[in-house]
Amino acid sequence: MPSLGYEYYVNIVTKRYFDAVDNQDLQRVLDCFHGDASLKEMTSNTEYRGRDAGIKEMFEGLFGAHSRIWHGNFVHTVDVEGEAICSQFSVEVTPHSSPEELRYENCNRFYLRDGKFDRVFVYMSGDNLLK
Repeated sequence: MPSLGYEYYVNIVTKRYFDAVDNQDLQRVLDCFHGDASLKEMTSNTEYRGRDAGIKEMFEGLFGAHSRIWHGNFVHTVDVEGEAICSQFSVEVTPHSSPEELRYENCNRFYLRDGKFDRVFVYMSGDNLLK
Protein backbone atom coordinates (compact mmCIF):
# COMPACT_ATOMS: atom_id res chain seq x y z
CA MET A 1 0.00 0.00 0.00
CA PRO A 2 1.39 3.44 -0.85
CA SER A 3 2.32 5.78 1.96
CA LEU A 4 -0.70 7.65 3.32
CA GLY A 5 -0.42 11.39 3.85
CA TYR A 6 -1.13 13.68 6.78
CA GLU A 7 -4.73 14.34 5.68
CA TYR A 8 -5.55 10.62 5.62
CA TYR A 9 -4.59 10.21 9.29
CA VAL A 10 -6.55 13.27 10.40
CA ASN A 11 -9.59 12.19 8.35
CA ILE A 12 -9.71 8.61 9.61
CA VAL A 13 -9.59 9.89 13.19
CA THR A 14 -12.03 12.80 12.88
CA LYS A 15 -14.29 12.27 9.87
CA ARG A 16 -14.55 8.50 10.06
CA TYR A 17 -13.86 7.24 13.59
CA PHE A 18 -14.99 10.03 15.94
CA ASP A 19 -17.86 11.03 13.66
CA ALA A 20 -19.08 7.43 13.81
CA VAL A 21 -18.63 7.33 17.62
CA ASP A 22 -20.54 10.60 18.03
CA ASN A 23 -23.36 9.26 15.84
CA GLN A 24 -23.26 5.91 17.65
CA ASP A 25 -22.80 4.08 14.34
CA LEU A 26 -21.19 0.83 15.47
CA GLN A 27 -20.48 -0.57 12.00
CA ARG A 28 -18.71 2.60 10.85
CA VAL A 29 -16.63 2.58 14.06
CA LEU A 30 -15.63 -1.06 13.57
CA ASP A 31 -14.76 -0.44 9.90
CA CYS A 32 -11.83 1.70 11.11
CA PHE A 33 -10.18 -1.30 12.84
CA HIS A 34 -8.36 -4.41 11.64
CA GLY A 35 -9.93 -7.67 12.79
CA ASP A 36 -7.04 -8.38 15.16
CA ALA A 37 -6.79 -4.82 16.50
CA SER A 38 -6.50 -3.89 20.16
CA LEU A 39 -7.64 -0.86 22.14
CA LYS A 40 -6.19 -0.15 25.56
CA GLU A 41 -7.59 2.42 27.99
CA MET A 42 -4.38 3.35 29.76
CA THR A 43 -5.81 5.18 32.77
CA SER A 44 -7.52 2.04 34.10
CA ASN A 45 -5.21 -0.42 32.29
CA THR A 46 -8.15 -2.08 30.50
CA GLU A 47 -7.52 -3.74 27.15
CA TYR A 48 -10.03 -4.78 24.48
CA ARG A 49 -8.84 -7.26 21.87
CA GLY A 50 -10.33 -8.05 18.49
CA ARG A 51 -12.59 -5.82 16.43
CA ASP A 52 -15.52 -8.27 16.46
CA ALA A 53 -15.12 -9.29 20.10
CA GLY A 54 -13.69 -6.99 22.78
CA ILE A 55 -13.74 -3.72 20.81
CA LYS A 56 -17.29 -4.30 19.56
CA GLU A 57 -18.54 -5.16 23.06
CA MET A 58 -16.83 -2.07 24.49
CA PHE A 59 -18.57 0.24 22.00
CA GLU A 60 -21.91 -1.48 22.50
CA GLY A 61 -21.56 -0.71 26.21
CA LEU A 62 -20.50 2.90 25.57
CA PHE A 63 -23.42 3.52 23.21
CA GLY A 64 -25.88 1.76 25.49
CA ALA A 65 -24.88 3.93 28.45
CA HIS A 66 -24.96 7.39 26.79
CA SER A 67 -27.63 9.38 25.01
CA ARG A 68 -25.11 11.90 23.67
CA ILE A 69 -21.42 11.68 22.80
CA TRP A 70 -19.37 14.51 21.28
CA HIS A 71 -15.66 14.86 20.45
CA GLY A 72 -14.06 18.11 19.27
CA ASN A 73 -11.35 20.73 19.72
CA PHE A 74 -8.83 18.37 18.11
CA VAL A 75 -5.07 18.86 18.09
CA HIS A 76 -3.19 16.25 16.04
CA THR A 77 0.42 15.17 15.74
CA VAL A 78 0.91 12.89 12.74
CA ASP A 79 3.85 10.56 12.14
CA VAL A 80 3.35 9.46 8.53
CA GLU A 81 6.49 7.30 8.42
CA GLY A 82 5.55 5.59 11.69
CA GLU A 83 1.91 5.18 10.55
CA ALA A 84 0.66 6.85 13.72
CA ILE A 85 -1.35 9.83 14.91
CA CYS A 86 -1.71 11.30 18.38
CA SER A 87 -4.95 13.25 18.91
CA GLN A 88 -5.84 15.46 21.86
CA PHE A 89 -9.49 16.45 22.15
CA SER A 90 -12.44 17.41 24.33
CA VAL A 91 -15.24 14.94 25.08
CA GLU A 92 -18.77 15.61 26.27
CA VAL A 93 -21.10 12.74 27.17
CA THR A 94 -24.57 12.54 28.67
CA PRO A 95 -25.30 9.25 30.43
CA HIS A 96 -28.79 7.72 30.18
CA SER A 97 -28.72 7.45 33.98
CA SER A 98 -28.32 11.21 34.54
CA PRO A 99 -29.09 14.48 32.74
CA GLU A 100 -25.69 15.76 33.87
CA GLU A 101 -23.18 16.24 31.08
CA LEU A 102 -19.69 14.90 31.76
CA ARG A 103 -16.63 16.60 30.24
CA TYR A 104 -13.18 15.16 29.62
CA GLU A 105 -9.92 16.19 28.02
CA ASN A 106 -8.47 13.05 26.43
CA CYS A 107 -5.65 11.91 24.22
CA ASN A 108 -5.54 8.89 21.92
CA ARG A 109 -2.53 7.38 20.16
CA PHE A 110 -3.54 5.50 17.00
CA TYR A 111 -1.16 3.11 15.23
CA LEU A 112 -2.30 2.14 11.75
CA ARG A 113 -1.50 -0.75 9.45
CA ASP A 114 -2.57 -0.57 5.81
CA GLY A 115 -4.85 2.38 6.51
CA LYS A 116 -6.80 0.96 9.47
CA PHE A 117 -6.30 1.02 13.23
CA ASP A 118 -4.05 -1.75 14.49
CA ARG A 119 -3.46 -0.53 18.07
CA VAL A 120 -5.15 2.33 19.91
CA PHE A 121 -4.12 3.74 23.29
CA VAL A 122 -6.67 5.91 25.13
CA TYR A 123 -5.76 8.33 27.92
CA MET A 124 -8.76 9.75 29.82
CA SER A 125 -8.87 12.66 32.21
CA GLY A 126 -11.59 10.98 34.30
CA ASP A 127 -13.17 7.61 34.94
CA ASN A 128 -13.03 5.00 32.20
CA LEU A 129 -16.24 5.46 30.16
CA LEU A 130 -15.38 2.46 28.01
CA LYS A 131 -16.04 -0.27 30.59
